[in-house]
Amino acid sequence: MKHQQINIPFKDAATLALWKIYDPILSNGKNVFLTHGTFSNRKICLAISEFLAKNGYTCWILEWRNHGDSSKIAGPYNFEIIGKEDITAAFNYLFVNEKIEQLDCVTHSGGGISLTIHLIENPKNISKINKMVFFACQSSGVGQTTRNRLMLKIGKKISKALGCLPAQKLGWPHDEKHSFMKQWFDWNLSNDFKSRADKDYRLEMPKITNPILAISGKGDKFIAPNAGCKSFLSRFNNPNNKFLSCGITTGYTEDYNHSRLIYSRNAEREIYPVVLEWLTKKI
Repeated sequence: MKHQQINIPFKDAATLALWKIYDPILSNGKNVFLTHGTFSNRKICLAISEFLAKNGYTCWILEWRNHGDSSKIAGPYNFEIIGKEDITAAFNYLFVNEKIEQLDCVTHSGGGISLTIHLIENPKNISKINKMVFFACQSSGVGQTTRNRLMLKIGKKISKALGCLPAQKLGWPHDEKHSFMKQWFDWNLSNDFKSRADKDYRLEMPKITNPILAISGKGDKFIAPNAGCKSFLSRFNNPNNKFLSCGITTGYTEDYNHSRLIYSRNAEREIYPVVLEWLTKKI
């Protein structure tokens, strides 16, 4: 298994880390773009990338600015900017430099939000994507219970007071700036999904017609609860889109939480094969 780091030139002499994961013997010419979410980096995507590489795919994992081995860049950023700039830079490299004509996409959490924004802002790339898989992705569905609304308000206040959410103290790889997290808190408190310029992304999402498999964890009660993931998927326009809720009552080994849904031994055994089947079957 080969792991190759590619540094994509970015603005202000910065670079974005794009990781190529592939097996030179098994590679069948099919490509998958992957990216992580908040507090994270490429490592959350490594296990599923290696699984797909063993099944012939070449995987490309993008690490956002200020995450993993990508450059540290001063100034505020958010999901919108990641979608418009970071993912755009990665796709330009893949489509122009690597001359990839078609690829699939697999994202975790906020990576799916930013990919959605990218495709809304760059509709020419919709036709270059075959299928997508969103692990634990939602934008505005957390604040549906009194408990979650309280947690959102407390989290927003802590984030503002500290200037960030100190996720490293909880064992996650990266803290996130308040300027970044504020957007997520506001979307979930107001139950909307709008740009800073007040563009309603929910009205644009039906233009994305690629088949999507949305996977949520029964044990994910706050970051990406089942109802929020299902609601997010419902905004897209393809009758073949599929929603998968992974928990004991739906036949899985555990009630998957936000991270174990994509990165765990159990996920490798019983969720990854479902992803592979989705990517390979004809629709």
